[in-house]
Amino acid sequence: MSQVNVLDPSASPLDYYGHELRRYREAAGLTQKQLGEIINYTGSLVGQIETARKLPTAEFSERVDAALGTGGLLSRLLDLVLRSQLPSWFQQIAELEARATEIYAFQAQLVHGLLQTEAYARAVLSVELPDDLDGLVAARLQRQRILQKDEPPFLWVVFGESVLHQEVGGAEVMRCQLAHLLSCVDNRRVNIQVLPFAAGAHAGSLGSFTVFRFDSDPAIVYTEDYVTGHPTANPHEVRSHSLRYDQLQAAALPLRDSAELIRHVMEERYGEHP
Repeated sequence: MSQVNVLDPSASPLDYYGHELRRYREAAGLTQKQLGEIINYTGSLVGQIETARKLPTAEFSERVDAALGTGGLLSRLLDLVLRSQLPSWFQQIAELEARATEIYAFQAQLVHGLLQTEAYARAVLSVELPDDLDGLVAARLQRQRILQKDEPPFLWVVFGESVLHQEVGGAEVMRCQLAHLLSCVDNRRVNIQVLPFAAGAHAGSLGSFTVFRFDSDPAIVYTEDYVTGHPTANPHEVRSHSLRYDQLQAAALPLRDSAELIRHVMEERYGEHP
């Protein structure tokens, strides 16, 4: 008989997830293969997740929760598991996103992470050749689930026009990404403006930044450099960046005009959907 790999559930969120998955499966009297057949996954995958060698997905977690009657435990743990895959310095920012009631972001070069498609995110994250690209992509997509909450945050993003022209991942990836931005037009909780090239020098020239606001906590400004991120609740910094953001919104195209520019660039530069 092969030796069972016993996890230390305190080692990491992924180990804890695997430990709980095995515990519920064994309590149900099922083998890995039998559980796999019930949820339409392979027994091998179940084993890899139980031993923390593979990341679970939202669909996998939901199916196991239903099959084993966990009361949604694994789906709730998934947020913690995927957040742990983020760089340590960014995990605090993911928590701020999850708690914020309002998020105001200026992005000079890339589509904001909360609005990226999977293919676009993969292209962006693959630049630094990470050891676990799949885990980073899954973690980025998991962050976007805050927009599907019963009371999602109010998200307002201003992009520099260059974001629309910077071909990340190829023409098809960009066409799908811009189409995804256009799909947000009728979402009253997500507003997207484009700062056109014609705006010239602007208040965002020093780089991208985000302002997080909360119901009862002080606002936080987040900036980042090539190495790490810098969140601060310093009132002076919050006021300064809030004013800068107001200026960017004023200089950017109105919402409908921004959508038309996104549509124009998508069709002219990347081609319409077949």
